[in-house]
Amino acid sequence: MSNTTRRSFLGRSAAALGAAPAVIRSFASAAPSDRIRVGLIGCGGISGADLPTFFLNPEVDCPVVCDIDDERLAKRVGLVEKHRQTAPDTVKDFRRVIDRKDIDVCLICTPDHWHALPTIYACQAGKDVYVEKPLATSIGEGRAMVTAARNHKRIVQMGTQWRSGLHYQEAVDFVRSGKLGRIRQVRAWAYLDWVGGIGKPADSDPLPSVDYNMWLGPAPERPFNKNRFHFNFRWFWDYAGGLMTDWGVHLINIALWAMGPEPPRSVTSAGGKFVVNDNSETPDTQIAVYDFPSYTLVWEHQMLGGIGPGGRPHGLSFSGTEGTLILDADGWEIHAEPKKKTLGEWTRKVNPQDRTADGRPAHVRNFLDCVRSRQDPVENVELGHFVSTVAHLGNVALRTGRKIEWDAATERATGLPEADRFITYPYRKPWSLT
Repeated sequence: MSNTTRRSFLGRSAAALGAAPAVIRSFASAAPSDRIRVGLIGCGGISGADLPTFFLNPEVDCPVVCDIDDERLAKRVGLVEKHRQTAPDTVKDFRRVIDRKDIDVCLICTPDHWHALPTIYACQAGKDVYVEKPLATSIGEGRAMVTAARNHKRIVQMGTQWRSGLHYQEAVDFVRSGKLGRIRQVRAWAYLDWVGGIGKPADSDPLPSVDYNMWLGPAPERPFNKNRFHFNFRWFWDYAGGLMTDWGVHLINIALWAMGPEPPRSVTSAGGKFVVNDNSETPDTQIAVYDFPSYTLVWEHQMLGGIGPGGRPHGLSFSGTEGTLILDADGWEIHAEPKKKTLGEWTRKVNPQDRTADGRPAHVRNFLDCVRSRQDPVENVELGHFVSTVAHLGNVALRTGRKIEWDAATERATGLPEADRFITYPYRKPWSLT
């Protein structure tokens, strides 16, 4: 299978924006009262894929965009003008978006450490939320988001678009069919040779166009460093969880979708910075092993190395007693156990030109339909929290250097109080999670 990277994913998403897939319902004749008015919070890279996908649906307007960086604000103003021929308002404080009476939905495309509070405040204000993955920076934040969404009866979808991908659905259905026999091990991996090595720039003054204090928000106060900002924030513990929560949430999500809702009993993890020489903090190499009641899940990632299992840079495998299913963005295939041959050997390839190959349009359409129907979306807030929790636990095990015995009912590591500081991070004043 081809080496599919983040850049080709975004390219595939952009290609899909030329025309809506068949699964997208048209509201071209929607009355003004049927409009869904979206406020964009966070104008970084992922918003350049998400917001145009929302605009595939003619009932969507965007009256306001928000970011702490004037340059990024200007780019998203241009994007709204291109798609809706009108300029949105601009603000730097996300609370000014949530306060508005002409906003129905908040689209949150901020760095991870700014997912929780905008989601919670939006729910409290009666807005529905589409928030990018992972759900939060910590398990405690995720739980607070679930509580806010349920208490205020809001629709919250996590932006893991693979959950709406057609060939992923087909593969999950096959796993669930029982044809693989008893599945005992699931493996997920991301070996990415295009990430890593961001250098060691000196601290400096923030850019004049940036409200850096607002960007930090609840995160600890640090001097400005360009590596801790914008795209590279994901490699620093204050703001994110490295590849484990960046790509891991995507892949672990598919694993849990196929295997069911049981939580892990324990997790161990090993790894570190072995090949990347820069000022980032999260590991360039990591393995996490999860003990679920009925199977074992193994997560692996590497930076600056693109040859994963079977030559695939990313993917999943489901190993059963009758055979193994291997899945990635390009399709899936079946390999029968050699001594059994109850399954054929076959491959289901994805045509990149097939508009259903990109799950993002269907994922957004599902969310918009649920805003209308008040039904739970496919990646609702509880599922988003469950998936993100499993990914976070790999990092908790790595950072404590201990085996985590997980009590899912209390969301605490049994007998390991030192893990608590990684389960819910303290907030910088005046911001508060409670």
